Parts: sequence; C-alpha cells; structure tokens
Amino acid sequence: MDEKLAVFQEKMEKSLLNLEEEFAGIRAGRANPHVLDKLRVDYYGTPSPLQSVANVSVPEPRMIQIQPWESSMIKEIEKAILSSDLGITPTNDGKLVRLVFPELTEERRKELAKDIKKKGESTKVAIRNIRRDAIDHIKKTGKAEDMPEDAIKDLEDRIQMVTDDYVTKIDKAVDAKTKEILTV
Repeated sequence: MDEKLAVFQEKMEKSLLNLEEEFAGIRAGRANPHVLDKLRVDYYGTPSPLQSVANVSVPEPRMIQIQPWESSMIKEIEKAILSSDLGITPTNDGKLVRLVFPELTEERRKELAKDIKKKGESTKVAIRNIRRDAIDHIKKTGKAEDMPEDAIKDLEDRIQMVTDDYVTKIDKAVDAKTKEILTV
C-alpha cells in the first residue's frame, strides 16, 4: 500500500514544483531570466523556446540581454516579447535585444503579492484534492483487500500528515516570494 501512497505524494510534489515555477516567472523589479522561460519564438515556422535560439544573460541587476544565434532572429524575438504578458518593451542595437526592468511601484508590488497568494491558495486546493483522491482510493482498496479499519485509518492519517507538510511548504514559498516582491 505504501507504493500507492507514493503516487499521491508524487502528485503533491509536482503541484509544489509547478507553483515554484510560476513564482520564478513573477518579476520582482530585478532581472530574472526565468521570466522568459515560457516565451516561444517563431523559428522558421516552429514555435521554439527562446533559450534554444539565443543566449540569455543578466549583465546588470535590472537588465536582461538576449543575443540571438542568428541576427535574423532579432525581429522574431522582439515580436514574441511584445506579444507576451511581460509588459516590457524590448530595445535592440542590431546584435542584441535588451529588456530593462523598471522599478516596481508600491501599487504593482501589492498586486503581485495578491497574485502570489492566489496562486498559493489554488495550489493548496490542488493538494487537498489529491488528498481526497488518496483517501477515496485507500477506502476502496481497503474494502477490496479486507483490511482492518485500524490499518485504513492509519493510512488516512499518514496521507493527512503528508498533506499538512505540503501545505506548510506552500505557505513558506508564498511568504518568501511575497517578502521578495514587497522588498524595495
């Protein structure tokens, strides 16, 4: 039965990793190349990740520099950035594309903090749904295998402990990202 619980724990871990990836994409006034992770550039008709068509670097704390492998890709990279939800206008000098991150306003920081909390809450809901599925599975399997009620209750308690652990990890991640966003 432990291997069955491991499947549900793995799903919880994936939910937490997904939240951390989303947090990496939230910009905090500092240049973070992860904000470009989901960006796709049209590379000869194929949507490709930006990192596969260019070198992305952070030469200054508030600037990302993108150097395409082929200079003909500059227009496509600019187009992809403008059509994304980054809210930053790229500049280019014919060889490089630069993204300068402005300082975040107090209002924008508060909006981002609310968004972070929402993402954290939706991840907690996902974790609780996984717990519910796990408990349903335990009950069905327990009846099918004629397990004693104490053993079923013990497994339910273990899945609850795992759930509580992941909820705590989510709270810590939300607090850390909120602190990072609100720090001027």
